Amino acid sequence: MSTPYPFTAVVGQSDLRLALLLNAVSPAVGGVLVRGEKGTAKSTAVRALSALLPEVDVVPGCRFSCAPGAPDPACPDGPHEPGPGAARPARMVELPVGASEDRLVGALDIERALAEGVKAFEPGLLADAHRGILYVDEVNLLHDHLIDLLLDAAAMGASYVEREGVSVRHAARFLLVGTMNPEEGELRPQLLDRFGLTVEVAASREPAQRVEVVRRRLAYEDDPAGFAVRWADDEHEVRARVVAARALLPKVALGDTALLQIAATCAAFEVDGMRADIVMARTATALAAWAGRSSVRKEDVRQAALLALPHRRRRNPFDAPGLDEEMLDEILDRFPDEEPEPDPEPRPQGPDDAGPGDAGSGGDGPDDGGGPDGGGGVPPQGGAPEGPDAPEERSQAPETPDAPDGPRTPEAPQPSAGEAGGPEQAAVRAAEPFRTKALSVPGLGEGAAGRRSRARTAHGRTTGSQHPRGRLTRLHLTATVQAAAPHQKARGRSGRGLVIRKDDLRQATREGREGNLVLFVVDASGSMAARRRMSAVKGAVMSLLLDAYQRRDKVGLITFRGSGAELALPPTSSVDAAAARLEQLPTGGRTPLAAGLLKAHEVLRVERLRDPSRRPLLVVVTDGRATSAGAAGGRAPGTPRELAARSARLLQAGGIASVVVDCESGPVRLGLAGVLAADLGGPAVSLDGLRADSLAGLVKNVRTAGSATAPASNSNRRAA
Repeated sequence: MSTPYPFTAVVGQSDLRLALLLNAVSPAVGGVLVRGEKGTAKSTAVRALSALLPEVDVVPGCRFSCAPGAPDPACPDGPHEPGPGAARPARMVELPVGASEDRLVGALDIERALAEGVKAFEPGLLADAHRGILYVDEVNLLHDHLIDLLLDAAAMGASYVEREGVSVRHAARFLLVGTMNPEEGELRPQLLDRFGLTVEVAASREPAQRVEVVRRRLAYEDDPAGFAVRWADDEHEVRARVVAARALLPKVALGDTALLQIAATCAAFEVDGMRADIVMARTATALAAWAGRSSVRKEDVRQAALLALPHRRRRNPFDAPGLDEEMLDEILDRFPDEEPEPDPEPRPQGPDDAGPGDAGSGGDGPDDGGGPDGGGGVPPQGGAPEGPDAPEERSQAPETPDAPDGPRTPEAPQPSAGEAGGPEQAAVRAAEPFRTKALSVPGLGEGAAGRRSRARTAHGRTTGSQHPRGRLTRLHLTATVQAAAPHQKARGRSGRGLVIRKDDLRQATREGREGNLVLFVVDASGSMAARRRMSAVKGAVMSLLLDAYQRRDKVGLITFRGSGAELALPPTSSVDAAAARLEQLPTGGRTPLAAGLLKAHEVLRVERLRDPSRRPLLVVVTDGRATSAGAAGGRAPGTPRELAARSARLLQAGGIASVVVDCESGPVRLGLAGVLAADLGGPAVSLDGLRADSLAGLVKNVRTAGSATAPASNSNRRAA
């Protein structure tokens, strides 16, 4: 809709609105990362913020929005003489998830450069966002190289373009706002640290607030212009308050006591580096200015810590974001405030209010469909996965083997334990994760950018050339000259240079890395718990999950035990969700290996239809025993072992790259995991051999991914 949803009509979400307004008061705070479930007014609040920003004066005709009073001396459209300018509203520029690097930073118009001999630079979105807002929806789905460029520009306040013979530098100071749904995966900790503040949002569970969200949303959709008019006075009041806070900001004093509180807080919570201290200082100063005060108080430091520290405490993707508020209060109480100054004239709101007329949060805007909560603050983390260093200890259940101790044949009968295949045992805690050897899918893919397997990508080393598909972005100069050379005589070439036409242009093809779909099939039967191996097994899977997170993979989790297999986690980019499911995984019962493999085949078949370019890597974690046919028993005759072998060969015929993690232990080993690996056409590696510092190699022949009808060729799986 052309009329944006009013910022002051958003119901609740006090922390979200406060964080956005603090950045409007002081862009040096460094932006906001908004984390939350879908339908919680994230996009609505961000889009509404631009209407509250004061107008900006720009040099007429400058594509880089230079300020007329102090134009950028290095502006590509300059030099500009100081003088009167033209006022325009502050821009909000949206960066699409699928944007290219050229669209973000700008690029040389190669076709015009070759045809006309001029260096014509086309500005990108960073130039458009200068002195405004750059909004990235679903920032966690943005390609890593784009995030690096984006955050570097945000940190330096300038964008540097060095490519195809053009060297351009222009100012790029903007308010960076990103929104994300944690269910779709996390940002790397290094990138989280580049956002100044973070806010967790959730839909309200209070019926009255949800009713108000729906009422305002329906009223807005029925008459957007009329709805905006009803909130115009409130919008004007908040806009005036932002202007007043900006004017007061340079006069706010950050005393030694406040600095000690900030330093002690960051040290006690063990955040890395000094960026957290700087961001907290800027945020506390902005809070004081927003409250109309000229000095920073303890409550400003406390609020700044709640906004600036939670995302900086995450050391790995299995750590839950959040801050211990009791510990925070204890730290701040060690440094009592100096004598407070008297409050200024009464204000319509408190320092953490977003604006007048607030009835509690969110009104959904055009892209959001649910109501937010009214409390703000960090939601409880009860559902977060336990990290490997979590203080709680789980008692391990007594061993319940699914077979007598000692040697046995693969088809040894197991004692019956009811329909479920044996009593369920309590979940055991995972062992400490470790750095694993790199597993990769053989061949050359074209999937989403990542760090696991070789693929044709927009970035990486140049491997060849091709005719451009659409706009030319990466010129392969040598191939272009070679294509044009044979036609110079026919084109009437003079002695002045090479005559190049559009048909001669060649685009470079590059080889980089892609992320894969890593599907874990974990044996949770009684045999895995018989010798207290499940803790080590979970530690190995947690290590592989951490590796998948770092390599930007999607992950899924299938478990099999008792009478069948279960898809514990559908393929997702959220590896911390997989870690949570793994921690809660019970064990016990028989081993329906065939059912687990068939379930994997079905899941991969569906995922291949959804995303054909993302190649799968199947990781089967088992000791190789098959003591139950499970759900597969009614489909075909044969012993459990024969059914498992046929299921494995079905996966191999589909071109699925597989790895078997052999969990067998003890002095007598049957080697069944190796037999399973042979049926799958992939390597088998022990738990010890999975470690990156182990001497055991992973150089094995595996089948390359391909269609079920095409013959599969052998390729080496290397340990990176």
